[in-house]
Amino acid sequence: MMDPRRMIPSIDGLLASQAFARVVRDHPRGRVVHHLRTLQEELRRRISDGEEPSEVASQAWWARAVEERLATEDLPSLHPVINATGVVLHTNLGRAPLAAEALEAMTRAGRGYSNLEYDLREGRRGSRYVHCADLLAELAEAEAGLVVNNAAAALMLALNTVARGRGVVVSRGELVEIGGGFRIPEILERSGARLVEVGSTNRTRTSDYAEVALEQDVAAFLKVHRSNFRMTGFTEDAPLEALAELGRTHGLPLLFDLGSGLFVDPATLGLPPEPRPLDALAQGADLVVVSGDKLFGGPQAGIAVGRKTLIEAMRANPLCRALRVDKATLAGLEATARLYRDPVRALERIPTLRMGSWGVVLSASGGPHRLAAALRMGDPPVVARIEDDRLVLDVRTVDPAELETLVDRILDATATEDE
Repeated sequence: MMDPRRMIPSIDGLLASQAFARVVRDHPRGRVVHHLRTLQEELRRRISDGEEPSEVASQAWWARAVEERLATEDLPSLHPVINATGVVLHTNLGRAPLAAEALEAMTRAGRGYSNLEYDLREGRRGSRYVHCADLLAELAEAEAGLVVNNAAAALMLALNTVARGRGVVVSRGELVEIGGGFRIPEILERSGARLVEVGSTNRTRTSDYAEVALEQDVAAFLKVHRSNFRMTGFTEDAPLEALAELGRTHGLPLLFDLGSGLFVDPATLGLPPEPRPLDALAQGADLVVVSGDKLFGGPQAGIAVGRKTLIEAMRANPLCRALRVDKATLAGLEATARLYRDPVRALERIPTLRMGSWGVVLSASGGPHRLAAALRMGDPPVVARIEDDRLVLDVRTVDPAELETLVDRILDATATEDE
């Protein structure tokens, strides 16, 4: 009995066949050969495992299989999805969608040359850090501003600048974990500073900071906003104003990792009280760090605003170059920031701020998880959420231009579910 593996056609024979005429015409030979070799190995393994694949001798099957793999390989890894979870700042789905003005600015910046690091007035090298910085400082009513590649980087740069080799005082109740499993103590350690913990998980007083300021070699106080969770009950925090006054008494700057980047009155969005950079600076913080995406609604970036001397020291730090942003990010962030000069226009134009809320609940005979999988695997993928064993499509995070496509995808998915 003939070994089925001997029936596998040669690569040269397949490439020379009529079935492969279009494949070798439309794709580089090296890629075609790579996929043919992979397919051959897969078939040999299947035969060794006892299978008898019927497709072994079919040239047309080989051509179709290679074309399918080439097409899959050519699909971009990063592609759009419809966010029907209702989670406005969904980290896994790219956080904030950008305003049209930001997208246009980023396209202009990427299409050609710009004065990114060129002083047009003086005709010599300039600095990328002048772009957007004054505008952000204006919005936060700060002395100066700085943009780096994300908020964690801005915090690390600040800590490395003011406290490398020295202590930074943080409440135990604020040693939080941010996205991706990164924790404040780890970021602080990587900055070269030394963590000095005070208070307890639920109660930290101003006197706790005062005690270590007298007894240990510390360079700064750090406040961290618990933006992704709340503690209630028997709790106490040191007020920002009191901590700022204590810092001035001991000559220690107060750094505030505010995180979310809200620049409008939270009441206008129906949100509970949430600190803003200008509020924190008015209460005495020397430097505030926030995200350029999240609630600010721009591209991913880290924004630092505060005292001019601190910002200038951060700009002069060699680490700043490793954390710098590119021209497209600066352009998009500046365009977003300009919208904030008119709060009404910001609420109208920045998607993160204008999203309303309504939703649709679907039931399916095969259960919500099967229907959710069918939605995710379509084109475009739709990501929903499951609550109380029901599939919820929250249209708050669906762009109006996506609604018709969303309906089509639901119909496709439910039809598949019923088959």
